Amino acid sequence: MFRALITILLMGFVPLRASELKIAVLHPLLADLARQVGGGQVEVVDLIGPNGDPHHFEPTPEDLKNSEAATIYLVAGMGLESYLPKLKAIIANKATLVEVGATLPALEGACDHEGHDHERKHEVDPHWWHSIDHFRRATGVVAEVFAAASPENAAAFRKNAEIYRSQLDELERWAKREISKIPRDKRHLATAHAAFNYFCKEFGFTAHPVQGINREQMPGPKELAALVANLKKNEVTAIFPEKESNPKILQTLTKDTGIRLGDPLIADGTGGSGYVAMVRHNVETIVKGLVP
Repeated sequence: MFRALITILLMGFVPLRASELKIAVLHPLLADLARQVGGGQVEVVDLIGPNGDPHHFEPTPEDLKNSEAATIYLVAGMGLESYLPKLKAIIANKATLVEVGATLPALEGACDHEGHDHERKHEVDPHWWHSIDHFRRATGVVAEVFAAASPENAAAFRKNAEIYRSQLDELERWAKREISKIPRDKRHLATAHAAFNYFCKEFGFTAHPVQGINREQMPGPKELAALVANLKKNEVTAIFPEKESNPKILQTLTKDTGIRLGDPLIADGTGGSGYVAMVRHNVETIVKGLVP
């Protein structure tokens, strides 16, 4: 199945010379991944930048001008980018748009506390990059996409991907060692919005997001009461804000519950310096906040 999906992604590519391989990306972590895999054989144009919000980004005329002559557009997929239909219409047949998350197993965006609408419980959670395994798979996807577009550099792309996957293997081992410091009954992760379900599944946490998959999904009074009851029931010791979010609602929760406010996490890859740095920051922050 995985090979078949990759084949579908690669259909329609016309091999290009290395100098023509320009990559436009619409997620800061995909910019990092493209550079890791592409090395010196590709030019990467990061349309969002380090502090943009991939949930709400819409390309401006200047952004589109910067990405002129791009051979490939890399997007996260799984419904993250609301502007994707518009972008597809803009680039038409001028470039190939690849939804990197299309070949990865998705989670539903359900919350663990009761009270959320049933509709919210059936959204696809697009935050797949919080699974190191998913990001490792995405490395292979990007390598094959680049190889198809520039066959003369295919061996280099695959070698770069192999090296980067080894780095992710080590990152995963390190994360497991660090997280093992948290007792299993304390692995409850309360966060600003539902961005960490993949992380929680991979490392054995129970997720307690205050908001939904998107930050606009604010809890109503009944939802908030149910969340507070659930946090107290599970003796959750810290709630973690995010670098990109207003922590006001979390500050209110900590005041009402006595649960302390942890240090900010990086949810969407913004405000950081690459994938490995984001994972290390988040793991260190969570361990610091939850180890007794």
